[in-house]
Amino acid sequence: MFHDLWQKAKPVLSRTWQQIRWIFHRFQLIRWAILAVLLLVLAMSTFFTYKAKTADVQDIKSSLQTKTVILDANNQKAGQLYGQKGTYVNLDAISKSVQDAVISTEDRTFYTNPGFSIKGILRSAVNLVLHHGEITGGGSTITQQLAKNTLLTQKQTLMRKGQEIFLAVQLNKVYSKADILTMYLNNAYFGNGVWGVQDAAKRYFGVDASQLDASQGAIIAAMLRSPSFYNPADHLDNARSRRNLVLDLMVANNKLTAQQAAAAKAEPIQVVDRYSTDSAEKYPYYFDAVIEEATKAGFKLDDILNKGYKIYTNLDQTYQTKLEQTYAQDWIFPQAAADGTKPQSASIALDPKTGAVRGVVGGRGDHQFLGFNYATQLQRSPGSTIKPLMVYTPALENGYHYDSVLVDKKQSYGKNNYTPTNATGTYLGSVPMYTALADSLNAPAVWLLNKIGVQTGVDSLDKFGLQLKSGDQNLAAALGGVTTGFSPLQMARAYSAFANGGSIVEPHFIRKIVDATGQTVLDNGTPTTKRIMSASVAKEMTSMMIGTFKDGTGMTAAPSGYTVAGKTGSTEVPSQWGYGTKDQWVIGYTPDIVVSTWVGFNNTDTNHFLAGTSENGVAPIFKLEMENLLPNTPQTAFNTKDAKSMAQLQTPDGSGDILGNVEGAIKNGLDKAKDTLGEWYNGLRGMFD
Repeated sequence: MFHDLWQKAKPVLSRTWQQIRWIFHRFQLIRWAILAVLLLVLAMSTFFTYKAKTADVQDIKSSLQTKTVILDANNQKAGQLYGQKGTYVNLDAISKSVQDAVISTEDRTFYTNPGFSIKGILRSAVNLVLHHGEITGGGSTITQQLAKNTLLTQKQTLMRKGQEIFLAVQLNKVYSKADILTMYLNNAYFGNGVWGVQDAAKRYFGVDASQLDASQGAIIAAMLRSPSFYNPADHLDNARSRRNLVLDLMVANNKLTAQQAAAAKAEPIQVVDRYSTDSAEKYPYYFDAVIEEATKAGFKLDDILNKGYKIYTNLDQTYQTKLEQTYAQDWIFPQAAADGTKPQSASIALDPKTGAVRGVVGGRGDHQFLGFNYATQLQRSPGSTIKPLMVYTPALENGYHYDSVLVDKKQSYGKNNYTPTNATGTYLGSVPMYTALADSLNAPAVWLLNKIGVQTGVDSLDKFGLQLKSGDQNLAAALGGVTTGFSPLQMARAYSAFANGGSIVEPHFIRKIVDATGQTVLDNGTPTTKRIMSASVAKEMTSMMIGTFKDGTGMTAAPSGYTVAGKTGSTEVPSQWGYGTKDQWVIGYTPDIVVSTWVGFNNTDTNHFLAGTSENGVAPIFKLEMENLLPNTPQTAFNTKDAKSMAQLQTPDGSGDILGNVEGAIKNGLDKAKDTLGEWYNGLRGMFD
């Protein structure tokens, strides 16, 4: 019997034992899992503690109060970088209504918590589960928000959230609650490019932060949740609704009585803008370019804005002001498109001897901090402004002269029968080089590039610092028919070689940067000058380019009373769109200054292009800005006359001196011989192609 019972019980006992072992095993796994989690928490805690203790917590207050100063070419203060800093004020200069409103909405336990809130963390954890692991924000104390805004990125991750909590604890140890609240209110963003409670009070109510009443203070606190959605200048109804909610929260937090809240709700909201950056963004595009250059030199953007540097620049405040005054005149710009879109434009003024950028305007319309700068970042076809660089300079270097006769005929080249045409549709048969350049004739330019060789032109461009893609290295490049684009800054640099007697210097905005301790952390020193052509070639090129403004395509752009050399350029739009252009350029110079100006729509299409040519587009802009700028330059004269007058001087009655005629006959005979040989060679080559 016992044996039978054992046999029946054995399977049951076995299963029970297996279950016990399984439970024990699972318990072991759970225990190890708990241990692993504890170890992970300990490791992360150690890591976050280390990160918090090694962060620049002690420097936050001084950093928020210190601004980077921009000095001009004469070491005079030109302004300061605004960045994420408003006008810093102490807590006693901030209305108690603002303080109470902010604490009531953002962190009721602010004065008693250790920098973080257990309830807030639990609330964040619940949100994490509800949103399937997505960090949605919220639950942060004022101290955590200060840590996030000053020491961390805005990216929502678990790692960043952990750092935020430990940094908040460290902040709470280093600073008093009054300091933390002060820093938070001075560092908060309030929309419309305004940082800090003092500037927000000026921007929206026209008063100091100390004068804000309960209604206004509630609106200030409301904007902390969403500056773009709750600011009264742009969304009055949203601001009113959120204000009333904040006032109710202040009542619940015993900061206002119900009667006081009701009175505040009844107060009309009047937006009064008395905000001024006090020269902080006086020259916004120049300052943007300074930041851009500093970051390329290895400086972090946050350091540039917050470390209290003194940045010594090449800015000429007079030049800069004159450029900005020109761009304030809407009447000189091409008309807007049918949908109201305005053409964009940019200009840059460069010292050809040193490469110092003296002034820049990077666009039209409202400026956005570190937004797109058309003067330094644009990549557009240069049109015919490429001709002096790719065609005429290398031609002079290869034996041609300013009065060499070029063929001006409509003809085709290569297997693809590339056929350049003159804009006027007329052809003279032959023209001197100076006429071809001044009148921007296309047929002679392509003919000449074909003679000297495309590679010669490409190599010449490279010396000017302009590189063409392999697919753009063809005859069409002579007219700017390239996919490669260049900026006004790049084109100004290239033309500076003509103004500087054949030598080129790298453009730069910054001379040196000095940190808050007085140590020079960047010194551009004396810029390196590189000779890319002989002085005689530069002089001869200048003589031809004076003709552009004297009797060529740039006549309407010529500044009254001044001699300027340079070139115009434009790129055509498809003929079915109508008569117009995509890009228009004028680049002009004297021995003292190079100015490169571009105009065109940001996006060119059938409804957005420039009607007509540069004569009625970019020309009036260039003329006005040069007439504003040139009186303030040293007004150094060119060491040459225009090529046309020199040619006429040599042959005033068509005969000239015997030696000149003999030289001309020999040269023209050689040119014709080259043409004949070239035609023979092309014919023979065609027999074998």
